[in-house]
Amino acid sequence: MKTKLRKNDMVVVLAGKDRGKKGKILQIDRENGKVLVQGLNMVKKAMKKRKQSDTGGIVEREAPMHISNVALVAKGGDATRLGYTVADGKKKRIARKSGEVL
Repeated sequence: MKTKLRKNDMVVVLAGKDRGKKGKILQIDRENGKVLVQGLNMVKKAMKKRKQSDTGGIVEREAPMHISNVALVAKGGDATRLGYTVADGKKKRIARKSGEVL
């Protein structure tokens, strides 16, 4: 799936249990159209003990969410779409709402 979002972008969740919360993209899965956002969409997962020193049990971790449920956060703090412009012979990402270069 094609996307203009990148790792380390600040995004806001548009739909789901974490709607309105902001976080940083940790990972993008382009094949399945999923993103992993830091501290959002937390689920409990049972982890098995792998070594003698490891602690097993139930841990909380981020789960992937669909890429359509997040939008980039511009410097103003509101959600915006992304576009491209060519300046000085280089392709730059811009926020559609404000027109600022990211």
